[in-house]
Amino acid sequence: MDSRDTQAYKLKRAAGVYNSLPNLLWSVLAFVPLYICCYTLLDRNLLLIFLVGSLFTIFLPQAFFHYIQLGETPAIYKKAGVPFVGRFTQNGQIINGLLRKRFPRHRVVSGSKESADRLFRQTFMYEKFHFMLFTFFSLVLIYALAKGYMGWALLLLLINILYNVYPCLLQQYIRLRLTPFMRRNSL
Repeated sequence: MDSRDTQAYKLKRAAGVYNSLPNLLWSVLAFVPLYICCYTLLDRNLLLIFLVGSLFTIFLPQAFFHYIQLGETPAIYKKAGVPFVGRFTQNGQIINGLLRKRFPRHRVVSGSKESADRLFRQTFMYEKFHFMLFTFFSLVLIYALAKGYMGWALLLLLINILYNVYPCLLQQYIRLRLTPFMRRNSL
């Protein structure tokens, strides 16, 4: 293995470790309360119905995600604070800053069309994942509201916004920012 391959391997490994930290933090903050809520309030059959119903959203086409896009320009996402929230996520500004300190040439998008295409496709995968979770959290939230558990409903609403809505908006924002680059390079 030459030094370039070694450096690429080290970067990939460091990126994996660094990115696992915000993933773990956000997942614990979201799933521990959800687990407790589901364990204490939902019967297993209803939980299974909610899980299966949520899983079907994975099969929604990309056109659906274009349709629910918040805006056509990054401006509305900036007003909603999406870039600020994005700082604290996987591949966010903080993680990339730490990686650049160790690997100054690191870029999420290397400048090649393939790199941009890969990130563009990845945004749909992440958005589908968080939309699936959004659906599940929403079903549990609606159940909590219907049963009069207002504390749980408010907590689930807050978690759903932070853990699912903002990540979906972040993926849309990333696609909007990538689009001009991809158009220039497709000519």
